Amino acid sequence: MAVKIRLQRHGKKGQPFYHIVIADARAARDGKFIEKIGTYNPLTNPATVVVNPDRACKWLKDGAQPTDTVRSLFRFKGILYKYHLQRGVEKGAFTQEVADKRYNDFVEDREKKIAEKVAQLKNDKNAKRREALKQEEEVNAKKAQAVAEKRAQALAKQAEEAQNTEEPETAAAEETPANE
Repeated sequence: MAVKIRLQRHGKKGQPFYHIVIADARAARDGKFIEKIGTYNPLTNPATVVVNPDRACKWLKDGAQPTDTVRSLFRFKGILYKYHLQRGVEKGAFTQEVADKRYNDFVEDREKKIAEKVAQLKNDKNAKRREALKQEEEVNAKKAQAVAEKRAQALAKQAEEAQNTEEPETAAAEETPANE
């Protein structure tokens, strides 16, 4: 039986969420599986990958073949590096403690890089939000200035009309006493 480590799609249309499973290569994509070893959410930035590294290494050792996508996810999480180190321990190249230390250093470095990326994305988002707010304030100031100018023009026009209407009345009032 050919065993594959592959993704099993879940989630609704346009919002994929995957389970990382061990399955018979002949089984349907979302069909029967042997074991679920993790999850993958591509919608987050950076993508969220949760995998049990011990179970993944066990299945790799037993001959399960990961698909291309799962292989890249394993590389991202350091599973392939852990598997490589385990093979070195089995061959006697170094001890288990050295392998564990190297793997833990790799994981810490990777987590640090991910945390930096998340912080950078958050800073970029805040900077974009501040810039948008600044542009909105400028637009609002221009609109307020235009409204103030229109009001000033309307008041000037009203004053001019009031002055024009008062002048003929006073002229008519002056003419009537003279006619009497």
